[in-house]
Amino acid sequence: MAGNSYGTLYKVTTFGESHGEALGGIIDGCPSGIELDLEAIEFEMSRRKPGQSAIVTQRKEPDAVQFLSGIFEGKTTGTPIGFIIPNTNQKSDDYSHIKDNYRPSHADYVYDQKYGFRDYRGGGRSSARETASRVVAGAIAKQMLPEIKINAYVSSVGPIHLDTPYQDLDFSKIESNPVRCPDEKSAAIMEEYIRDIRKQGDTVGGVVSCVIKNVPVGLGEPVFDKLHAELGKAMLSINAVKGFEYGSGFSGSEMKGSEHNDLYNPDGTTKTNLSGGIQGGISNGMDIYFRVAFKPVATIMQTQDSLDNKGNITPMTGKGRHDPCVVPRAVPIVEAMAAIVLADFYLINKTY
Repeated sequence: MAGNSYGTLYKVTTFGESHGEALGGIIDGCPSGIELDLEAIEFEMSRRKPGQSAIVTQRKEPDAVQFLSGIFEGKTTGTPIGFIIPNTNQKSDDYSHIKDNYRPSHADYVYDQKYGFRDYRGGGRSSARETASRVVAGAIAKQMLPEIKINAYVSSVGPIHLDTPYQDLDFSKIESNPVRCPDEKSAAIMEEYIRDIRKQGDTVGGVVSCVIKNVPVGLGEPVFDKLHAELGKAMLSINAVKGFEYGSGFSGSEMKGSEHNDLYNPDGTTKTNLSGGIQGGISNGMDIYFRVAFKPVATIMQTQDSLDNKGNITPMTGKGRHDPCVVPRAVPIVEAMAAIVLADFYLINKTY
């Protein structure tokens, strides 16, 4: 299986399956001398881990990171940073009913066709549990770039939308509720909606918005490695992501050029920021903002038709511990991938 690494100079490789002994990763290219705040890494992991509230999966994984290399006396050495995250709460029997069946809208069928067999326990490598390793790498990338501030938050759940411009939101409130929406009123409505969806044995999708401040001018490498192209690739590599848009996004297609152009101020900033902080594939110093759309979790606690490995259509009901809505736990993953992209481009920019 190829495709387990991301990045050019700040390169992250992840390994492990959802019900294996451990997940883990190797971070290659992290500069030496960075004093790591291990508590900050633990905090990022706590934001992603299961069992943190009543509206997410109740699987209990501490997601404790064990660093194996690349750190000495609290500082990075410049050598590869190796780490593992032990799996401590596997319930593989929850998946015995799908040993010979392919769940609708999961990777079961295509993995079996491509590789000739599959790890049916939680999806194995295709499980979203793999993203735990990304959060570790992203937490370190954030500490590489302390002046850059990355804030992601839930801006919609199903039909419930937070339409307040990000400039009017208080990002310090993101962690004040289990939905991770910085508007208390909208968060309460979203939470109640997720609870109702869960009672129905169903799931729902949503959107995570992300704002990145204090990005220097010059990150991004045209023509094929544009900053927004790499952000899009990074976000679309996250499990359950179905769409990515930055700046004015799709709504910009409905505007006239006279409405959409960001006019300059004398200091090089712009009066508006419909470009989303990126022009010509290069950061322009303005806020970078984008939206990431997540589909509903595929496993539902309702009976649906599935396909078995003999070609028979058979009924199947979901079992196990699954999120009714993945977006609250996706917030730190979006931030992590954004940090990895920026750290990589920061290092590339220093080589020229």
